[in-house]
Amino acid sequence: MFRKILYPTDFSDVAEKALNYVKQLKEAGSQEVIILHVVNQRIIDGLLRHGMLEKDIEGWRTKAKEVGHEAVAEMRRELESSGFTVQTVIKTGYPADVILDMEKREAPSLIVIGSHGRTNLSDMFLGSVSQRVIRKCKAPVMVVKRDPKA
Repeated sequence: MFRKILYPTDFSDVAEKALNYVKQLKEAGSQEVIILHVVNQRIIDGLLRHGMLEKDIEGWRTKAKEVGHEAVAEMRRELESSGFTVQTVIKTGYPADVILDMEKREAPSLIVIGSHGRTNLSDMFLGSVSQRVIRKCKAPVMVVKRDPKA
């Protein structure tokens, strides 16, 4: 039923929890996972507004991608050992836009996303990225809630 899964991650605790749901979908016949990590352009925009030089930002972006590649590689090994075919993608941009673009290009059967990312604002029912993805995408979305204690 959900052959191809798009799994966006920001490496937050709720994204890690969502990964556990992805693993469980193997038993339901899922075969392929696309792990997507987005280096958030909003952070880069903020650094520019606060006077960071473009060359320094480029170094930050490179480092963020390197860290992302390392974390995604670990997830990839974990999923492949469970029998999934795995594709990894790391991009820079606005997370919801990149997720929606990937959905259009890859046509996943399901998107598995955490309810909140790194900001994890406790007064919001859903994070802004997950809200936008739910509203705009065509594929079914599984939203994994954060722990109530978080």
